[in-house]
Amino acid sequence: MPLTSPITPYDPTWPEQYAAEEARLKPIFSSALIGIHHLGSTAVPGLAAKAEIDVLAVVRSDSRLEDWSRSLAALGYRGGSDLSPGHHFFKRDVNGARTHKLHVCLDGHGQIARMLKFRDHLRQHAGDRARYRDLKLRLERENTSGIRQYLIAKDPFIQDILARLD
Repeated sequence: MPLTSPITPYDPTWPEQYAAEEARLKPIFSSALIGIHHLGSTAVPGLAAKAEIDVLAVVRSDSRLEDWSRSLAALGYRGGSDLSPGHHFFKRDVNGARTHKLHVCLDGHGQIARMLKFRDHLRQHAGDRARYRDLKLRLERENTSGIRQYLIAKDPFIQDILARLD
């Protein structure tokens, strides 16, 4: 079963695509927004990735989540399953293809540091970046049941890197 998108070589336009999406998203969160970040493999120069721009919005409060959901829907996003309390997930597809994933996390949520640390480590360590690329490509080839299988299979690599950083 295919992933949400095929893994492709690094595309140097991904940072520009992120910047354009950041400009569309910032006004939705207005004064609740603490920071917005480009995450995931598309945020790591040179790393092969699914061409899906990952965005992290760090917010002071999620009390306006229903309003945000309506505004995000107007931009083509739909809610996914919340990943944990205080970690909301949205996805955007264009012409049937996943283009963006949005994580909205309450300030102080543990996933914020985890996602940023992993991204920053891969940006700075070419060996781990190459190993992660090779793992992702192998998992894509071997995948039989879709994105969940892929995510579970790459998690031990991510956990190992994060354990070395703590």
